[in-house]
Amino acid sequence: MSKIDLADIVSRQGGAKLAIRQALAAAREHLRMDIAYVSEFVGGDSVFRSVDAPGFEHLAKPGDAHRLDDVYCQHILEGRLPERIPDVSLIPLARDMPITAAVPIGAHMSVPIRLPDGRCYGMFCCISTRPDPSLSERDLDVMRAFAALTGQQIANDLEAETFMSDRRQAILDTIRDNRFRTVLQPIWDIHAPRIAAFECLTRFSGEPYRSPDVWFGEADAVGLGAELELAALKSALNVLTRLPPEAYVSVNLSPAVITGAPVWDAFKGVELSRVVLEVTEHARFDDHQALLRTLQPLRRRGLRLAIDDAGAGYSGLQRIVELKPDMIKLDISLTRNVDTSPALRALSSALIFFARETGCEVVAEGVETQGELATLRALGVGKAQGYLLGRPVELGAASQMLARHTHRAVA
Repeated sequence: MSKIDLADIVSRQGGAKLAIRQALAAAREHLRMDIAYVSEFVGGDSVFRSVDAPGFEHLAKPGDAHRLDDVYCQHILEGRLPERIPDVSLIPLARDMPITAAVPIGAHMSVPIRLPDGRCYGMFCCISTRPDPSLSERDLDVMRAFAALTGQQIANDLEAETFMSDRRQAILDTIRDNRFRTVLQPIWDIHAPRIAAFECLTRFSGEPYRSPDVWFGEADAVGLGAELELAALKSALNVLTRLPPEAYVSVNLSPAVITGAPVWDAFKGVELSRVVLEVTEHARFDDHQALLRTLQPLRRRGLRLAIDDAGAGYSGLQRIVELKPDMIKLDISLTRNVDTSPALRALSSALIFFARETGCEVVAEGVETQGELATLRALGVGKAQGYLLGRPVELGAASQMLARHTHRAVA
């Protein structure tokens, strides 16, 4: 399970729930009954987890709970009631139970849902408000087949829930124990040439190894995306005090976190004129006015705004126009092989011209060859970063790099 992509697990969870609802609807319609539900035994209760009851929603809905002593389930499991009851009035034990008149129950079919390890999860049940003498052993076999399929879906769902819970706890532990660190990748002024800034990137120490995008993706999937992003942001801002005052840092936040989390606290006491906030839009985000309103007080204090990964994902020109950034970062998909691809040069040139006309600075990401660097310089790019110019390093190494290369040519 640990090797499965978390997004796939979330999708499978949704698929399992849909499959169970479809099984209930199919069973209810096949048996011509009024209510079908899957229950789970929780302590001494039978809790409805999924229900199909068109027109009878007032009688059964997800979350309803009944004491096991008050319903048929326990009696069926212990053999005091049969799984198939075409006419409840003919069986005194069932007929005299208060729930029979309260629903009312005329006919009843219920079979246990067993998980692969043999445990009884609950019941797969169908109810008719009227007796139905036509219910047969063959119908009961159909119910058992639906129950078996449902048990497998539930087992898959429970396994996914366990995995999600484990991942959530791992992320909480990572945040609590600071099991991550900030590394710095130099951003060069390629015309001076000198190191102008560092982009702060996050690296995790948890096992098994997972790349940063997987960590942040998992955190988002389990509802901890904002917490992890803000923890990484605070770690990144801490490096400012250990860098020379002429160097700035570039940090990353997603639009959803900027507009939905208390980002102000992270920036308290920070010299914002030395900070560029990179907004990435790999995930769609359309409320740019809310983003602008949130950032306006910080930008008045000197914070600069960059659009990350321009030319990739959802970072279209219209969004750049709306956000009015101070900086545009060309995505690696535009810079890689830009020296050998006329199409990439044309696209990059268009964004560079747009940036120049709107007063934006351009930073090229992912520069790996001298040819790419020379081409980007000729196109008018002012700053660049990438493995050619420097890999992400620890803070101490970054400080040494800054001191050693501030006035050294990169090409």
